[in-house]
Amino acid sequence: MEFNLADLFEAAVDAFGEREYLAANGVRRTYAEMEERANRLAHHLAAQGIGPGDHVGIYAYNSVEWVETAWAVFKLRAVWININYRYVEDELRYLFTNADLVALVHQAEFTPNVRALLGELPDLRHLVTIDDGSGAGLPSESAVDFEDAVASGRPDRDFGRRSGDDQYILYTGGTTGMPKGVVWRHEDVFYALGGGVDALTNTRVERPEEMVEKGMAGGGAQIVFLPIAPLMHGATQWAVMGQSFVGNRIVLMARFDPHEVWRLVDQEGVNSLMITGDAMGKPLVEALDDPGADYDLSSLYAVVSSAALFSAPVKDEFFRHLPNILITDAVGSSESGNNGMAILGKDNTAMKSGPTVSVLGNTVVFDEHLRPVEPGSGTIGKIARFGDIPVGYYNDPVKTAEVFITVDGTRYVMPGDFATVEEDGAITLLGRGSVCINSGGEKIFPEEVESAVRSHPDVFDAIVVGAPDERWGQRVAAIVAPRNGREPTLEAIQDHCRTSIAGYKVPRQLHVVGTIERSPSGKPDYRWASGVIAGEPEATDVDGDVAPGADA
Repeated sequence: MEFNLADLFEAAVDAFGEREYLAANGVRRTYAEMEERANRLAHHLAAQGIGPGDHVGIYAYNSVEWVETAWAVFKLRAVWININYRYVEDELRYLFTNADLVALVHQAEFTPNVRALLGELPDLRHLVTIDDGSGAGLPSESAVDFEDAVASGRPDRDFGRRSGDDQYILYTGGTTGMPKGVVWRHEDVFYALGGGVDALTNTRVERPEEMVEKGMAGGGAQIVFLPIAPLMHGATQWAVMGQSFVGNRIVLMARFDPHEVWRLVDQEGVNSLMITGDAMGKPLVEALDDPGADYDLSSLYAVVSSAALFSAPVKDEFFRHLPNILITDAVGSSESGNNGMAILGKDNTAMKSGPTVSVLGNTVVFDEHLRPVEPGSGTIGKIARFGDIPVGYYNDPVKTAEVFITVDGTRYVMPGDFATVEEDGAITLLGRGSVCINSGGEKIFPEEVESAVRSHPDVFDAIVVGAPDERWGQRVAAIVAPRNGREPTLEAIQDHCRTSIAGYKVPRQLHVVGTIERSPSGKPDYRWASGVIAGEPEATDVDGDVAPGADA
């Protein structure tokens, strides 16, 4: 047995076969059922000539078929490629081509998009379509219905020896440019994201068999985990894979709806809920105050947040409704894995400018001269990680050279997340440099300002970006979606923000919109926000002459 993701899953199947593994949209699979169907699909794909190293796209909402496809592909030592279902034709064309897809498993709803591109994709030789009741049908005469594909394959597990060097690729949209494929070895990504390092004790798994042993420890009680974000994003992929290695149960939902989340927590006995910061957290806690909201949430003891800002006011609301839960704030990225985490209980939600977490052993913060930042110095640096890190970006040697660097003979990945180091060695995340606002030479991180703006009682959601300014280069612009019946003003938001952030960070421009655009995982869409700013040059602007460095 290797540190290979398919090997780790099959070991869990052998140990926990009769346990329920997955519940998604009313469909359930035990570990053994998932294994048999994944084996059948793998044999079907192999019959089409798909094998080690081939790239197979998955283009669908959260479903059992998504997960079955993932395991089938890994069983063949092939590589599955996650596809953002919100992409439009140009983005899909780029991704399908950049990723060198030879096969695609897609939901029928997306048949028109697939059909429109087929003539430009000569290497895409096999299509499997998941019937979703949309009536969209198959994109070509040679395409195969998903259930027919499964039925045509053998259930045997006879795929030969695999390797920890097999590849896993995670395409990440980031905040600028086209999506990039982060290439990982299975063994490295297992340690970075799959549970190979205990985040609390910083100890490493020494043998692949230890994961099943962990699942059997303490009587083998099965934890029920509900990750809300789409499987096309890494956080939910690793909830599904990492939890499976220790025999736990996963609950999935196709689309985010706060009341549906609480219904699933109630009915499925969910123990741990994974969200992406305020974008999901805020509507979730507010749903509990809606008339008629009545859910049994006694099974829930943990809320985990990653990939987006989770502000103190929203955490406080969770504790108001659920005083006995623990909240985990995790910091990381598709390129680095988990850099650190903080576990908070009630009355312990203090935040600085961003989440402050205890770091894992392979994480460091470098200053601009690539020297480790001194704890407590206040120096802003960039988070870097060494050890279990990716190979690089797929088909992008230039970006690989920018992000994967060597310092004193050690190779690091440094994606661009800025942070400071506290006196005790913990790190406080500030944000991604690609969206940092430069106002008169002052660096302003949108996430910090967004947290302050969102805590205003009239604001439901907000994104902060830089707007052009003749004097300072850029000024802080806030785009807000108000609460129903509220009319937030720039002056009121400025007064509120000054109580929690420095004056030069306070918004100088306000745009009020009906809805804030976000990715399906809840991440802010900064490109959309910049378009809003560009389209409304005459938006309200107050105190525009205040010097960026002044605490006005």
